[in-house]
Amino acid sequence: MDTVIANKYSDILSTLNIEVSKKLEGVYEVDEIISTFGNYFFNKMFLDITAIKDYKDLNNLQKLSMSINMDKVILLLDKDDQISDSKVFLSRLVSMGIYNFTKDSNDLMYLYTNPNIYRDVAHYQDIDSQLEETPNASPNLSTKKILGVKNVTDSAGATTLVYLLKKTLSDYYSTMAIELNKRDLTYFHDKDCLSIKEDALEGTINKYSSINTFVIDLDRTNKEHICTDVLYLIEPSTIKLNKLSLINPKVFSELKGKNVVLNKSLLNNSDIANFEVESDLKVFYNIPPLNDKEDVSKYLLPLLEKLGYIKVQEEIKEEQSKRSIFDIFKRKEWNNSFFSLFCLTNITKLYKIVGNLGGKDCERFLQNII
Repeated sequence: MDTVIANKYSDILSTLNIEVSKKLEGVYEVDEIISTFGNYFFNKMFLDITAIKDYKDLNNLQKLSMSINMDKVILLLDKDDQISDSKVFLSRLVSMGIYNFTKDSNDLMYLYTNPNIYRDVAHYQDIDSQLEETPNASPNLSTKKILGVKNVTDSAGATTLVYLLKKTLSDYYSTMAIELNKRDLTYFHDKDCLSIKEDALEGTINKYSSINTFVIDLDRTNKEHICTDVLYLIEPSTIKLNKLSLINPKVFSELKGKNVVLNKSLLNNSDIANFEVESDLKVFYNIPPLNDKEDVSKYLLPLLEKLGYIKVQEEIKEEQSKRSIFDIFKRKEWNNSFFSLFCLTNITKLYKIVGNLGGKDCERFLQNII
């Protein structure tokens, strides 16, 4: 069933020949609309733009587009407001993935049965003016780090991995996650995640000139050429691999030389070696099943370091090299006063003994004393 959010044009929306499961009247904050309909199942939503508080603030419309599937929303513009004829405003709607909008109430039912796609509204989008507003943006995207992620086997986990990579990279750079031609990222309710059509990708990256790094779920598009690096995800289960080989017998030869990542993988080192022999591929990285509600940086930081996006292992190694030979005493709590006294009275002798031993021999010697 359908939903309606009305204000100024409540009378018009009430005459539509639709079955309504929920209707709101009045002016609402965007957060109120999201909390009400974010997890509410509906067929279509008729949204009177005057029902959105401060709708002329594009940040509010952007927040709405990131949390509600705008493919299901038909936006009725205010015919008495000049902004409804503004090229910049309409262009921004298209950039946000809002394609079904009109100020003519007679078009509402037409959009209901014949929703717009990008090519129907592309003429509203003024790319040149967007680039002028972001003069520091590079049209060739050479100043950005753009990490693409693409499923090879069906449902290999690209969208969730994009979100987790974005979270991990955000500790080092200003980072945004983008998915193309889908709306799955919206369910993470993260303001730094965007769902857009593939045709709007270049313009979106240029628009967010302050963002250093983008992580993109490429889906089934051919946008790899935009990316600095691309990860090709394979879920190495028997069913997924056999199905993949049946659908595309040449897939493994097509992946040669590319960054093949085993995702949601339970394979050990021996299994991975067998996979490499059988597929004639080199596995770039192996990722086990991850819990997206927990901190998974320990699994993803080595991957990002291998790609050259961050450097963390060098800092860890440097820290380890500074450890004292007596660090072993810090690993346990010593409540035995006799042992403490022994260490204090014999520290010179101990130091002379362990000074002639190697690292492992030294540790073994101290453990024997303990």
